[in-house]
Amino acid sequence: MTRPRTAQKARTREALLDATRSLIADGIPVTVQRAADEAGISKATAYRYFSDPSLLVAEAGLALEVAPYEDVVAGCDTPRARALAVSLYIFDLSVAHEAAFRNFLARNLDAWAAENGAPRQRRGARRVQMFRAALQDAGLPEPELDALVTALTLATGSEAMIALFDIARTDPDTARATVALVAEALLDRFLPGT
Repeated sequence: MTRPRTAQKARTREALLDATRSLIADGIPVTVQRAADEAGISKATAYRYFSDPSLLVAEAGLALEVAPYEDVVAGCDTPRARALAVSLYIFDLSVAHEAAFRNFLARNLDAWAAENGAPRQRRGARRVQMFRAALQDAGLPEPELDALVTALTLATGSEAMIALFDIARTDPDTARATVALVAEALLDRFLPGT
């Protein structure tokens, strides 16, 4: 899949989420059909992104709290500093909204189970876009850039929060320090000497 196609999918997904937020703000019950109508997107396309309205509502609610990339990396003057800032921001966002993220992940898993694990449109990827923006001028060849973005994506967010809180049983400060440690190790591996 090419990057322009990925960008179009992200815009379509965001249009559905914006439409859902509008419906919620107006007190209108959310259905996938209503969100599609509000966004000017076909019902069939909307269902490729969200087959379950509860998942649509859960993700739309999460998007209300995400800071713009420029604010996340303000004051960071290197790709390494920007990537670390994104990593910690995404983790801190998950911790600050732990219940909402856990609910979102539960709805996502419910939808996957209801579809018997069938391939489907995956959820949004703001952190991937932020990491790519943070590292765009790092001078890495595309395969290495992709590998670093993928590794950083794995090491933060609600998934890392759940692993660190529920499995490793760390407190929030230790969990945050661990996210920073892993991000630094990955950056050392791909951007040595920076």
